[in-house]
Amino acid sequence: MKELSLNILDITENSVKAGATLTEISIIEIGDTLTLTIKDNGHGMSDEILKTVENPFYTTRTTRKVGLGIPLLKLAAEQTGGNVKIVSSTDATNHGTTVTATFFKNHLDFTPLGDVKETIVTLIQGHPNTDFLFTHQTNGGEVKLDTRELREALEGVPLDTYEVIVWIKEYLNEQYQLLNNR
Repeated sequence: MKELSLNILDITENSVKAGATLTEISIIEIGDTLTLTIKDNGHGMSDEILKTVENPFYTTRTTRKVGLGIPLLKLAAEQTGGNVKIVSSTDATNHGTTVTATFFKNHLDFTPLGDVKETIVTLIQGHPNTDFLFTHQTNGGEVKLDTRELREALEGVPLDTYEVIVWIKEYLNEQYQLLNNR
């Protein structure tokens, strides 16, 4: 994938398909290191599936015989000297999956982050009944969007309403402008 934001979209879509009601997307950029964490409360993966998830010839999809999301993320991280760690549980009280990828931004092969704002908006618009907690922390500050807070403030107005989506885009744009101006 040409941008990490596409990896975020792909992995988060898998979280939604796994029944997650909350997916946390965290980007931490400190110095030359970028750490991306996607954590969900979905069904989780069995140990057997967890062992095969990094194999591009394994997928749970029925529409094609390959699954490239995790293998491409792993390749992108490892090309910079980083790594990917996946932890998952199917326990009835503590289920879900956490994918953490570490990248070194000063490496020639670092994949750019891309338009993460549009990725977040796309996820919210495409899955208005799923909650997302997005944080992007840099040395200059933090951008945060929590759909649970939005739901509370909107008092029943669906998140995929046109006006709400426009507001989310404007909010994220404003937050990133503030972050970039610090």
